[in-house]
Amino acid sequence: MKRGFKIVSSKKDQDIHLPQRQTTRAAGYDFAASEDFVLPSIWKGNFLKALWQIHQQKKLTDEEFKVADSCLKPYLVPTGIKAYMQPDEFLLLANRSSGPFKRRLILPNGIGIVDADYYDNDSNEGEIFFQLINYGLRDYHIKKGERIGQGIFMPYLTADGEEQPTAKRTGGFGSTKE
Repeated sequence: MKRGFKIVSSKKDQDIHLPQRQTTRAAGYDFAASEDFVLPSIWKGNFLKALWQIHQQKKLTDEEFKVADSCLKPYLVPTGIKAYMQPDEFLLLANRSSGPFKRRLILPNGIGIVDADYYDNDSNEGEIFFQLINYGLRDYHIKKGERIGQGIFMPYLTADGEEQPTAKRTGGFGSTKE
């Protein structure tokens, strides 16, 4: 088995479908949400208040900035899927073209990277989550089975003379040290 997808064990009996390419020449495998999920709009509450104060050239306290900034955080939408691949490959996660255009949903970092050693990690079994922000005016209700992003298997290269890392992955999403 070179590369592919499996359903995480905790969601085996939840009628989840493996990602699929939709056309013969598609590079990306469409991922769907494994459950209903409400993605709040960033334009709510404290963020808008802070923006208005900044527009009015009023000073904000550090606490006001912190509270307003918390509205901009992305949410992790679960897929119930894990991906296996060769050691010199990764799965690139990307927006579906319709996500920003029709639904106002984006990956805040533009792409996501799922490393080969993320598969079957102790923390979350390697479940893939799509980190999304809703920049639309209303909360967006993602339905279970709704396509939320795409994944593309990619090879990668390493630099000459690189000192090989010896650390092993010990956690799930965002577990590597900064």
